[in-house]
Amino acid sequence: MTILDELIAERGVLLIDGAMGTELFARGLESGGAPELWNVEHPDRVTAVHADYVAAGSDIILTNSFGGTGFRLKLHQLDDRVVELNEAAARVARAAADAGDRRVIVAGSMGPTGELLEPMGSLTPETCAAAFAEQAKGLDAGGADVLWIETMSHLDEIAGAVAGARSVSTLPIVATLSYDTAGRTMMGVTGVDAVTRLAELGVDAVGANCGNNLADTEAALIEMRSTNPDILLVSKANAGMPEWHGADLHYSGSPDVMAAHAIRQRDAGIQMIGACCGSSPEHLAMMRKVLDGQIPVPEVDFEVAVQRQVAKPRERRGARRRGGPAGASY
Repeated sequence: MTILDELIAERGVLLIDGAMGTELFARGLESGGAPELWNVEHPDRVTAVHADYVAAGSDIILTNSFGGTGFRLKLHQLDDRVVELNEAAARVARAAADAGDRRVIVAGSMGPTGELLEPMGSLTPETCAAAFAEQAKGLDAGGADVLWIETMSHLDEIAGAVAGARSVSTLPIVATLSYDTAGRTMMGVTGVDAVTRLAELGVDAVGANCGNNLADTEAALIEMRSTNPDILLVSKANAGMPEWHGADLHYSGSPDVMAAHAIRQRDAGIQMIGACCGSSPEHLAMMRKVLDGQIPVPEVDFEVAVQRQVAKPRERRGARRRGGPAGASY
């Protein structure tokens, strides 16, 4: 049994944390800055974010390392500090986890490289694996309990990430994809595709995070559960629908909406539930109370899964969007 199995057996359903980026912006991170650099320049502020999620009731906190591969850090001329910054990310999260009054899992966040695999791009299976191996080495050294591959759209990139992680670490591995286009990822992966391939790779848990809306994420997870009744599943959806208000991005999901979502996911057989972009410790605290039965399930409207795209400002390829990269729990 992994640490995930142990805590699920003890607690039933595990609550994952929420957004990191917006919390860092509230503490002074500038638009376009590298969040991972704050693990060494402002570790107290990063630890404070983790501590707020632990206080809200999270059983799992994700490290501030979503863009921690050499490919992403190169955008900030930090690709020579991959191991250092990822080790620091795990270390500051570990400090917050260990300061709590219960066992809290530190999950080493590993986001996509931002590159396309051959033949569509120049990324090879070998360079993909090497990039994730370097990141995993730092996260393991810093004290992560689990390696958490997230916001993926291509199964071959996940396979590369798993291979790279396993070449340097024996930690359990979780992998989640982002569903945002008619029940598929950007690269056309369905829930059936994901759970089937990732079970073959032997990952310890599979799921969906970020995505277009709550309904699409829930639909993907229902598909995964119906395909594989035994595998551990993860739900970490955005806080409702993202909407641009001028130059600012807002999310429609209130704490009540996310709390009702958490109950639907639990009832669908999902064992690990959290929130992604647009969420806050307030959202997670409400989710905790409802999951624990401390307060009634809020009555909210549920939006049916639809094919719907969110208009986004034009952006340069390879550059981080204002407000941070999609899926980095912003």
